[in-house]
Amino acid sequence: MHFQLKYEILENMNLVAQILPYIQITLAVILVLAILLQQSEAGLGGALGGSDTASFHNTRRGFQKFLFILSIICAILFALSAFLTIIKTKI
Repeated sequence: MHFQLKYEILENMNLVAQILPYIQITLAVILVLAILLQQSEAGLGGALGGSDTASFHNTRRGFQKFLFILSIICAILFALSAFLTIIKTKI
């Protein structure tokens, strides 16, 4: 009984190890697209240390908010999948 449980866990880990690279590639592409599609709030003055918009604060709404949340979720999932890859290679 105990041996069968360990075998099932190892079998599931092998399945995860086979799928994990595809998950990471998909997450990486989604993350890059979500970041590149976001509007940049820093103008030339922001690049030089100043600020183009001294007291103007832009609130994320609609699609910008969706992209912002999507990039956070994808970054967290990508980091977790990378840690899972590290753990799998150690076993």
